[in-house]
Amino acid sequence: MFNSEKPSLDELPGTAQLIRSTVLAAVVALLILLTVVLPAEYGFDPTGAGRVLGLTEMGVIKQQLSQEAKEDDHHDDQQSFWLDVLDALIPVAKAEESWRDEISFTLAPGEATEIKLVMENGNAAQYTWVAEGGRINFDLHAHGNGESVTYEKGRGKSSGEGGFTASFAGNHGWFWRNRDKQDVTVVIKISGDYGGIVRE
Repeated sequence: MFNSEKPSLDELPGTAQLIRSTVLAAVVALLILLTVVLPAEYGFDPTGAGRVLGLTEMGVIKQQLSQEAKEDDHHDDQQSFWLDVLDALIPVAKAEESWRDEISFTLAPGEATEIKLVMENGNAAQYTWVAEGGRINFDLHAHGNGESVTYEKGRGKSSGEGGFTASFAGNHGWFWRNRDKQDVTVVIKISGDYGGIVRE
């Protein structure tokens, strides 16, 4: 049986060495926290290294998705139900529309897409849409030439209609996300002044 010799006191690290090692480990841990963990997990980049490494954008997206999931988890289904009932009870006096385009797409749970109209300043568009198989989240907005605007947002909706006028040239339309537990098919009918339709 092999017995190792007990190290002498002179061979053991001294107090100063232990303190140096502890301080060095703490500094390395702090650097990793500031340059990797905070940017990648929380989108907080105090050193700028996260942006260079491409971690900050990932952290910002994580935070946005986390916030969106929290809002969906706390969404009041009963309130949404009564809003839909009111929408159904309020008659809409509207003449027959001659729709220029009809778009249909299906999103799996958690999936997202964007449908945009290419519009010039002053162009107007009208729309109606319905979600089949479940409810959908949407953000009707626009961006272009350094400008942006949000027209309307909705969570847990099954239908909508309206119109908007472009205040600048750019892509105007919807970001859709399925936060339901099953596939949802959205059918949009659109008319108005626009150059084309872009799906992103």
